[in-house]
Amino acid sequence: MPRRLLLALLALLALVAPASASASSRQVMTFEAPTQLLDDGAREATLDEIQGFGVSQVRALVYWRDFSARERSRKPPRFDRSDDTAYPAGTWDRLDRLVDSIQRRQMTIQLTLTGPVPKWATKKKRGYVRDPSAKEFGKWAHAVATRYGDRVDLWSIWNEPNHPDFLGPQYRKGKPHTPRVYRKLYQAGESAIHGVDADDRVLFGETAPIGNENVVSPLGFLRGAMCLNERYKKEPGCARLRIDGYAHHAYTRKSGPTFVSEDSDEVSIGSLSRLVHALDAAARARAIARNRPIYLTEFGIQSKPDPLAGVSFRRQAEYLAISEHIAYANPRVAAFSQYLLFDDKPRKGPRLQRFSGFETGLRTSKGGKKAAYDGFILPLAVKQYGANDVLWGRVRPAAGATQVTIQTSLRGARWKRLTVIDTTGVYGFKTPHADRQRYRAKWKRPDGRTITGPPIRPY
Repeated sequence: MPRRLLLALLALLALVAPASASASSRQVMTFEAPTQLLDDGAREATLDEIQGFGVSQVRALVYWRDFSARERSRKPPRFDRSDDTAYPAGTWDRLDRLVDSIQRRQMTIQLTLTGPVPKWATKKKRGYVRDPSAKEFGKWAHAVATRYGDRVDLWSIWNEPNHPDFLGPQYRKGKPHTPRVYRKLYQAGESAIHGVDADDRVLFGETAPIGNENVVSPLGFLRGAMCLNERYKKEPGCARLRIDGYAHHAYTRKSGPTFVSEDSDEVSIGSLSRLVHALDAAARARAIARNRPIYLTEFGIQSKPDPLAGVSFRRQAEYLAISEHIAYANPRVAAFSQYLLFDDKPRKGPRLQRFSGFETGLRTSKGGKKAAYDGFILPLAVKQYGANDVLWGRVRPAAGATQVTIQTSLRGARWKRLTVIDTTGVYGFKTPHADRQRYRAKWKRPDGRTITGPPIRPY
């Protein structure tokens, strides 16, 4: 085996050696099911399912417009908007019930405070995303933090602020406009939250992965919001930001998790090193503190029936496992995530319009389980290195020592047992490579039911 392949193989195996148990506890898995978690009729069953996966943290978007007052009016409500008890009766009910349920279950929740915003909170009092008032946002963030701060210790400011659906206008006179708008929003929100509880963590970014004429690229957005030029030199007089982590949505393209965009300012799961280097450069410029962790707070693989970006159900399961392994192997990544449980419901119109939402769920929109459902319980990624395949996997619900069986099938033959592995959750090993060989994991749950993961090919 060439020396470079041998070194790569040894490095990969080091990630799944006995120390992998501590690495597993280091990285948190977050689940997002926005429609179901804020639905009183679906919330508890959804949380049951999420906990059944072995996941104990969820993320919820808190839309300012939805948890406010007089949201369609040009005139602001006449009460103290930093006081959560001053809001109209019922304002917080849905979020109250979700947070209460999370607390009862001894789970944790990340709240992302974001637009769309009340019309009265915009600069020109029209629309719901254009130039929100940082001062008003700070008041609202204080109200939310006061209400939930004793039960929530992980927050983030704004969902995809580099996307026009959430913050605009993205560009003004051909130059990125939203980075400086976001900086003010972040400073107001961070100050309000830490004013309630100085120990809470507040995440910066929540950026979308691409850039174009409508969307500011994530690294271009990062530089603009941190007052950095293209060479990561900080403008004089621009204060250092307190950020407790950088949140990013590292979605990839149809070609899979190893895709790397030609645009060096885009960041997908296959180019996470770009974000690591950008954060390190920002720290050297004294724009932020050093060694800020990365939280991949939203991620999924788009599947069929999306006719443009969707992959097959089996390919979705493979890509999810590969992506999770990429995240797991990066020591700066503190959290990975799954978005969604159910695919979005089809919309009216022709096929392209009907499936223009997210088909990233582990279930179809009608509730059927995809291959990724059991694949999420038993993720398995297989990478070929020279004459060997290196397998990385986990038993997500494992609460202690357990055994997982790895099976193999060669050229479509019957499945045979390759090995049985003792694990507390994460495992890895190497085996000789063979053409057209596939692998799968089998695990017997404590209740006696056997879960069989989908077939996985080396990549």
